[in-house]
Amino acid sequence: MFAKPTRPGLERGLLLLIGLGMLWCQAALAAPKIQTWQTAAGAKVLFVAAEELPMVDVRVVFDAGSARDGTQSGLASLTSAMLTEGAAGLDADAIAERVEAVGAELGTGTDRDTSFARMRSLTEPEAFETALDTLTKILSEPTFDPAELERVRQNRLTALRLAEQDPGDVGQKALYQAIFADHPYASDPSGTAESIAALRAGDLRAFHRRYYGAGNATIAIVGALDRAQAEALATRLSAELPSAGPPPPLPPVPALAQAQVQQIAFPSSQTHLYLGQPGMRRGDPDYFALYLGNHILGGSGLVSLLMEEVREKRGLSYSVYSYFLPLAQPGPLLMGLQTQNAQAEAAQRVLLETLTRFIEEGPTAEQLEAAVKNITGGFPLRIAGNSKIVSYLAVIGFYDLPLDYLEVFPDRIRALTAEEIRDAFKRRVDPSRLAQVAVGGVTESNASLTEPMKADALIEPEGDGSVAEPEGAGAAGGQG
Repeated sequence: MFAKPTRPGLERGLLLLIGLGMLWCQAALAAPKIQTWQTAAGAKVLFVAAEELPMVDVRVVFDAGSARDGTQSGLASLTSAMLTEGAAGLDADAIAERVEAVGAELGTGTDRDTSFARMRSLTEPEAFETALDTLTKILSEPTFDPAELERVRQNRLTALRLAEQDPGDVGQKALYQAIFADHPYASDPSGTAESIAALRAGDLRAFHRRYYGAGNATIAIVGALDRAQAEALATRLSAELPSAGPPPPLPPVPALAQAQVQQIAFPSSQTHLYLGQPGMRRGDPDYFALYLGNHILGGSGLVSLLMEEVREKRGLSYSVYSYFLPLAQPGPLLMGLQTQNAQAEAAQRVLLETLTRFIEEGPTAEQLEAAVKNITGGFPLRIAGNSKIVSYLAVIGFYDLPLDYLEVFPDRIRALTAEEIRDAFKRRVDPSRLAQVAVGGVTESNASLTEPMKADALIEPEGDGSVAEPEGAGAAGGQG
């Protein structure tokens, strides 16, 4: 029989556990110490030792995003998707069974700048060896079997057909085309039905040889490993990769010469409204000012200026957002909402008025203080966990950001003034040169959306402008 603890003893034990838990949380939430080196094969490595849990997270990133598709839209994403469909004599089922048998995770993905593979595993020797061996095989020896490619192709074509029935997908793809025109960022990573149908296994093999080279790889590692173990892991991952180095830099993104508005007829009672223009790149000198300013403008959810003006005061949309998406070259500034067709013109006007007013006036002292507290107070939670840290490491390594990026982030935010934010927005955001896309039913009340709204015409309408709450939910907003 176990003796029942006395109440004072129980309280002391609970206090000790709470104290230890707080110490662990403080250690876990501190900015991680990043170590970096290059493997003999030429891959860049970033490593953070995290002994708290017997796990390791790995992310291997290549400069092989959809911006490298050339004239074969969807090539990068299809190549990435096929990595787990067969490699080194293993078919898709065998790869999945290997990973599941040891409780590991394996996945791949593509965006406009990068293609990546990720792995999560226990550090228990058998599980770790199986997971690492599988990751190494899919990166170095993908099969690109024509039969498997046909199956994946058909799945992709089905997804593309479904996307054509989603006004949100239609609008976002049209907006990227309007913002980036002939730049490689214009095309969607998923490709088109025509381009996906034309791709062959040889195209994927050639893309893999050119872009999945060790000299084009960034390897991020976080977990319960020491430096020697991390070096052995990175060496093994990169040793069998193709020898190709990085491709040439992407071309600059030109600014929009003038405003443009596109209305796409769609059989729905709701209009999806999107606005955007080229924004900023990773490592941009104005990054922190634009980031903090956008948090106030439209990136902070219910307390943002756009939410206050569009939803709370006028009931024009359930949700409204804005965010910057920084890339290797300037990515987009995006704004969006969903509203009833008859209210689309009013919603467009309020979006532009709010943006213009923010550019001219900047944030108030109260808005700035609240935003700084919100970002810096929540920042530790954004790096609390190996999977979050490894994602940050991949970004830091791929975009050549300073190794102390995470450490200095809160201080860079706290140091900003309202005038610096206003100055950055005045120089970098021009509401008279926005690409605008509206997808929905065309009515008499919103037909004028096809005419660009000039900045000098943006005046507050008479009355409070309030209308009934629209049905349905708008697009999810967030800080980019």
